[in-house]
Amino acid sequence: MTASCIWYTLIMDIHFTKHAEEKFDVLSKHGVKISKKKVIETVENPDTVDYKRHPLLIAQSSLGKYRVLRVVYENKKNYIIIITFYPGKKSQYEKK
Repeated sequence: MTASCIWYTLIMDIHFTKHAEEKFDVLSKHGVKISKKKVIETVENPDTVDYKRHPLLIAQSSLGKYRVLRVVYENKKNYIIIITFYPGKKSQYEKK
């Protein structure tokens, strides 16, 4: 008898607050280009997640050698809402 496995992929809708949508332009005016794809990838596959401000979560991923991207979001029942995101120094957020 062979056991069979069924794999399910959970696909959640991701919504951006008005503030988060505006953040792309604000950062761009300061010479920091962050794509919506990078923000979503950070939430879906973070290097680390900070749970200290629960129910808000902060996902973090690398933005190169010296910087990280931090994305503040909240898991709702059927979707994720991106509240804001910002670049930061690795030395400030990563443990040595």
